[in-house]
Amino acid sequence: MTRALTSERRGPASGGKAKTAVVFVHGYGADGSDLLGLADPLGPHLPDTVFFAPDAPERCTANPMGFQWFPIPWLDGSSEEQALSGLAAAADDLNAFLDKLLIDEGLTPDRLALVGFSQGTMMSLHVAPRRAEPVAGVVGFSGRLMQPEHLEAETISKPPVLLIHGDQDDVVPLESLPQAADALVAAGFETYSHISKGTGHGIAHDGLSLALSFLRDKLPA
Repeated sequence: MTRALTSERRGPASGGKAKTAVVFVHGYGADGSDLLGLADPLGPHLPDTVFFAPDAPERCTANPMGFQWFPIPWLDGSSEEQALSGLAAAADDLNAFLDKLLIDEGLTPDRLALVGFSQGTMMSLHVAPRRAEPVAGVVGFSGRLMQPEHLEAETISKPPVLLIHGDQDDVVPLESLPQAADALVAAGFETYSHISKGTGHGIAHDGLSLALSFLRDKLPA
């Protein structure tokens, strides 16, 4: 039984019908509105794109004001089994949300991109390769690839991926970027990566600019 995700929607800057869609997938303890503001700098350059920013399905154990996609053992005392079962359940929820979005907006999967931050990157990198049809692309800020040892065997579709990480990140270690990139490349994904100098656990201007270039390149004009 999937859980319906609540989401904010920002219509295309053109004012017309959406031709492409970007879904922001937020981090642990945050909510959709935490990332929806990225539509402000991105929207004018992607004028026919509709933006969505769903809230994760559970209140965050460590921060009840925000939400979590799944528990994180070293932050909330959960077990590894609870984290993995939570990941699987949240993946079903996010997939159902994406499927409904495509129907509601009248779009095909190749017109949809995911932009994740931190735990949202973990979700995006887990969900996108296991979808029946490839999305246009995945941008992952400050995250990691969950269960990299299962990626190759469980991959169904291979969207292009851009990984971005700050070299001063004290929440998700910088080593997470090459670990994810190596696994993605080994599994046959078109993979790009960038390290933002002097950046902690956040999104810097250079990273956002690269994300925009990637989205403009991968989403159909």
